[in-house]
Amino acid sequence: MPKNRETPRRYREDLSEAPDWLKKKKCPQRDQYLSGKRILPKNLTGKEKLADLVDQTFLAYNSARLKEGCQLFVEKMLQPEVTIGMSLSGALTPAGLGCSSIVPLIKAGFVDWIVATGANLYHDLHFALNYPVHVGSFKMDDTELRNNDIVRVYDVLLGYSDCLMATDEVLRGILVQPEFQKEMGTAELHYLLGKYAAEWERKAGVKDVSVMAAAYRAGVPCYTSSPGDSTIGMNVAGVELRGNKLRLNPAIDVNETTAFVLAAKRSGGQSAVVLWGGGSPKNFMLQTEPQIQEVLRIKEFGQDYFLQVTDARPDTGGLSGATPSEAVSWGKVDPDRLPDAVVCYTDTTIALPILTHYALARHKPRKLRRLYDQRAQMMQALTREYFAHNKVKMLDGSDPILR
Repeated sequence: MPKNRETPRRYREDLSEAPDWLKKKKCPQRDQYLSGKRILPKNLTGKEKLADLVDQTFLAYNSARLKEGCQLFVEKMLQPEVTIGMSLSGALTPAGLGCSSIVPLIKAGFVDWIVATGANLYHDLHFALNYPVHVGSFKMDDTELRNNDIVRVYDVLLGYSDCLMATDEVLRGILVQPEFQKEMGTAELHYLLGKYAAEWERKAGVKDVSVMAAAYRAGVPCYTSSPGDSTIGMNVAGVELRGNKLRLNPAIDVNETTAFVLAAKRSGGQSAVVLWGGGSPKNFMLQTEPQIQEVLRIKEFGQDYFLQVTDARPDTGGLSGATPSEAVSWGKVDPDRLPDAVVCYTDTTIALPILTHYALARHKPRKLRRLYDQRAQMMQALTREYFAHNKVKMLDGSDPILR
């Protein structure tokens, strides 16, 4: 500022008390830019409720993005006509987030379908079986842990024999049962496992600790994008060597998840995604729109609502850090809905319990959509629209709708 000009004093919004040189400056959009809430929060007392704390003190940087994500989820995504898909990456269930957060979201009808890493669903079984998982430390000697039959997930500890190996033994005994002796998608696999998990909960006297058990009861289909990339998949492969007839077909998963998104749009509703972390589950969930538009050649525009919590940077080119604006170029997100897209760069283990608490405090439970029970109906609708938009026939000449 030139030395001969007065330093501006505090003045009213109409600039009536501003110096003459500032009054003459034309700022036609000034009020618009400064229309946001004034940052002047009250002193914290320790008596605040968490949802109020989010609304009133998460005012800048990634705390503000988390607040925006919580508000987007509650005010728009949880409308009755919105179908919500949720992806789960990272070791969330061994850290207890299945029990604390994901199960309550399922029970409240706040998630309609899930794509998770196989590891999250495998470690979920420990809780259903009431096998203990313990708080540990990331500073431990891993050679010493190995010698003491202990496995470490950063600062979470599991017994190798009495937790992992014991879970595998139970799992193998289930996978050879008659209902598993066929080709299926991972939603059906996890639904059948969820039925067993629900019974294990009952027998162990534990309540609402398993994601797969909760999903089974609520009719929430759970998919995994890489069925061979987890201990569940490893055990499926192991029993196949003994002649087991279970075959996992990823094409079933691709088409079913695509059918959910198309059905949400064709019913006059909307589709939303909540992405915890990134990785393969994020891509598998978002690829439903390119599948509709690019592969099936059905006219569509992208997801309506987008919320991601991630610690990945966008500039490395990885999918985990890819922004919703980049997703527009792929048809994954509707360009007209970018204002309803939020990315919060923080640890999911911090954000997930906060969002869950906020949603339960601010919104009543929704009616369960039970998409698992509607898979066949929605697949038929997808098939019908695919053939209506493309001049193709079944390879064997049969009627695609009657198959």
